[in-house]
Amino acid sequence: MGFNCGIIGLPNVGKSTLFNALTSTVNAQAANYPFCTIEPNIGRVAVPDERLVKLKEIDKSEKIVPTQLEFVDIAGLVRGASKGEGLGNQFLANIREVDAIVHVLRCFDNPDVVHVEGSVDPVRDAATIETELMLADLESLEKRIVGVAKKAQSGDKESKLLLTVMEPVLKALQEGKPARTVRPTDVEQEKLLNSMYLLTSKPILYVCNVEEASAATGNEYTKRVAQMAEKEGNQCVVISANIEAEVAQLTDPEEQKEFLQTLGLTQTGLGRIIDAGYQLLGLETFFTSGPKEAHAWTMKKGTLAPQAAGIIHTDFERGFIRAEIISYQDYVRFNGEVGARENGKLRQEGKGYIMQDGDVAHFLFNV
Repeated sequence: MGFNCGIIGLPNVGKSTLFNALTSTVNAQAANYPFCTIEPNIGRVAVPDERLVKLKEIDKSEKIVPTQLEFVDIAGLVRGASKGEGLGNQFLANIREVDAIVHVLRCFDNPDVVHVEGSVDPVRDAATIETELMLADLESLEKRIVGVAKKAQSGDKESKLLLTVMEPVLKALQEGKPARTVRPTDVEQEKLLNSMYLLTSKPILYVCNVEEASAATGNEYTKRVAQMAEKEGNQCVVISANIEAEVAQLTDPEEQKEFLQTLGLTQTGLGRIIDAGYQLLGLETFFTSGPKEAHAWTMKKGTLAPQAAGIIHTDFERGFIRAEIISYQDYVRFNGEVGARENGKLRQEGKGYIMQDGDVAHFLFNV
């Protein structure tokens, strides 16, 4: 399933430069003026996972199929966007479709790059956009709740249930708090909250865009953002979009590694965003492996075996019989399925099995 992230931020914070670097494309124009991104650009990247390489070696697989991460580059928002300022609500609509928000914050000083607010203050900038998203949610919810309340009064059970979710969220927004601060009490409430597609219910990953000299250590701006993120329960990573753009020009992984090491870095920005994104969204990876391909699949933590099978194909979930599971460590230790089976490391698991990160799975089904 992978996951998709909407890249947002004020104009001229480095969003498009970062998008181009992360997706190794030049689809998004990067220029020193606001609103250079007119349509939301979409880029998909393979999620790097060294475990796939090892599985391919063991099973002599013809190919590797990594899971995918999708980035949506959304035009720069400005103060008043919820009321149509700048490019307005059409871009707020793009955010509703993503799993998480990557909020790029300018954490560097450069008099040659204009800041739309006139000065560099990433915490203020984060608050500006959060306010616009909350205002958009508030307006949307105030309109919707009237009709839902009427149906609830007439005895409609579904509307009554929806109202129990909408009312505390609306109260939070009216108090200046994002929708994500309201925690659903059960799975049903969580589904209803997700169905509302509220902008401020999305988890946020703050990306601090710094100058090259601060890429490894951060700076005073990034420290303030890190404190803000920790207080909110969100994730924060430090990246230099310019460095990422240079790394994207190097096709040899070893050259990339050497280049990063000269700057005191051990991982690309993409790798750090993926790690933070998986943690933020509670994602894990399981594998299928054989002569044809070594394949990675993304799942939510706590996914049951039948649902994991359904990620591969709906028929697998519908006709699920059982799963044959080998942990990645045992798969490598005993050089594949045969060795793991001979050493008693292949387990037969039923419908109640909770999949674990790194499981190598074979699903048996009958439709």
